[in-house]
Amino acid sequence: MTLSFSKTITVGTSADFPPFEYIENGQFVGFDMDLIREIAKIAGFELKFVDMSFDSLIPALRAGQIDVAAAAMTITDERKQVVDFSIPYWTADQSIIVRADSNLTITVLFGKYKIGVQTGTTGDLWCTDELVGKGILPEKNLKRYDTFVLALSDLLNGNIDAIVLDSPVANRFAATKPVKVVGIIVTGEQYGIAVKKGNKELLEAINKALEQIIESGKMAELIDKYF
Repeated sequence: MTLSFSKTITVGTSADFPPFEYIENGQFVGFDMDLIREIAKIAGFELKFVDMSFDSLIPALRAGQIDVAAAAMTITDERKQVVDFSIPYWTADQSIIVRADSNLTITVLFGKYKIGVQTGTTGDLWCTDELVGKGILPEKNLKRYDTFVLALSDLLNGNIDAIVLDSPVANRFAATKPVKVVGIIVTGEQYGIAVKKGNKELLEAINKALEQIIESGKMAELIDKYF
């Protein structure tokens, strides 16, 4: 499908979330970045990428600063009130990672330990609701970061004890950094590509392209490449 208007689509992402989106040799790479490029090929538009903090993506969409948010974004009822989502393209849970030399287990979530999350992510929301909100974790022990790179740095430096984040990214960090996964929180989240509320033409183009990518086997190729 080709859009009835010819334009460059501005894609907002938070490029600190391997293997979904990250920067390598000055280029935006990762599963989501390859996926949106495939969508653009089918739908017939050019792409411009913008890197920003995850919690800035939805405000940027609403303000018209970006056209699309492609950032392993979980489809939630709260987010659906302010943006529109594509059909789901990925399912994930939340994982807990600690330093590789740590003796901590999943019980790191309960009590005196310091937990890191990325602001505005579902890991942040889960910890806020299920730990802080229920009096399990003191508010001051939940440390919020603009990016997971900063959280990971603090974890490795011993400033926090654990990070809660999406399982595929936790697995990637465990394979490439001196950290390990010690627990999984089953949330069954689904990722979608977000557009400004009411942008039906762009959303329809993205959905039709996604369906074609899945049916053609291209989605399976991307999964094999990154996972």
